[in-house]
Amino acid sequence: MLSNLLIPAVLFFALGFFAKLIKSDLRFPPDLAKALSIYLLVAIGLHGGYELGKADLLTAMNSVMWALFLGFGMPLIGYAILVFSKKVDPMNAAAIAAHYGSVSAGTFLTAVAYLDSLQIEYDSYPVIMLAVMESPAIVVGLLLAAWSRRRLAQKQGAPQAEAGNGDEHDRNKLTHILREAFTNGSVVLLLGSMVIGAVAAPQSMAKIKPFIEDIFMGVLCLFLLEMGMEAARRIGEFRRVGAVLIVFGVAMPVLGGMIGTLIGHEMLGFGVGGTLLVAVLAASASYIAVPPAMRLAVPEASPSLYLTLSLGVTFPFNVVFGIPLYHMMVVMMVGA
Repeated sequence: MLSNLLIPAVLFFALGFFAKLIKSDLRFPPDLAKALSIYLLVAIGLHGGYELGKADLLTAMNSVMWALFLGFGMPLIGYAILVFSKKVDPMNAAAIAAHYGSVSAGTFLTAVAYLDSLQIEYDSYPVIMLAVMESPAIVVGLLLAAWSRRRLAQKQGAPQAEAGNGDEHDRNKLTHILREAFTNGSVVLLLGSMVIGAVAAPQSMAKIKPFIEDIFMGVLCLFLLEMGMEAARRIGEFRRVGAVLIVFGVAMPVLGGMIGTLIGHEMLGFGVGGTLLVAVLAASASYIAVPPAMRLAVPEASPSLYLTLSLGVTFPFNVVFGIPLYHMMVVMMVGA
């Protein structure tokens, strides 16, 4: 397992984490991390789109269906666990759960690097699932928050008129957030790149192969270097999160990885590589698309909780330990 972690992408994440722990003055230029994210999304979208252009439409649609199942289902599981623990209030539970139904492109790309390092081939369909799973979890999180807010108002004996005004306010906010979720820059960029990769002439795609393949791993190393520094910045916030949430930040991705493994192998019929990517999608937690939506729509929830969990606990766990663990699950199930 240790040898599987010794790939440049993971080691650069560790370097960034270590640099912050020793209070190094290492800094990324402003907006460089965003530029790296844009490149990575474009590259994975073009590559996935090109492969999908040669793929089976029925399998693609089946992948979309199961992506929606995970996107809508995982937040409900997370919310139920958090509320059942009685250590997290319903509003924070709704905001946190939304992060665990959405996806982390950084974790997905690290899994791709992991598979490439082991020379394991993988299906292109999980790229579609990556794009599809960005938004459903936001919708579920907003609905859970609205439901929790209404229950709280009823317990406090809010007047019917106020409750009605609150419902209208929730609907307006929901409409606004839904529009933003489905027009989110990362979703548009990934889907648009996939379409371009699928319809572009093969000879044209061959000309940009160095752009989408040859420099991909180097850019991913820089991206994970910055992510390592960002994760280390949140170490100090662990005392606010509490032991129960830290356990959740590790147990929830493991549960998601198990569910994703079952879906990838049993429902979609993927091989080891494709099944691992589905497991990683189900196990990851968003730290880009969901936090702004929750901050706007669920102001009652604490950003220090959901950001620390997704970026400070779950992301490092998945990058260092989770991906090899899910690989072991997949190998045991597939028998490869």
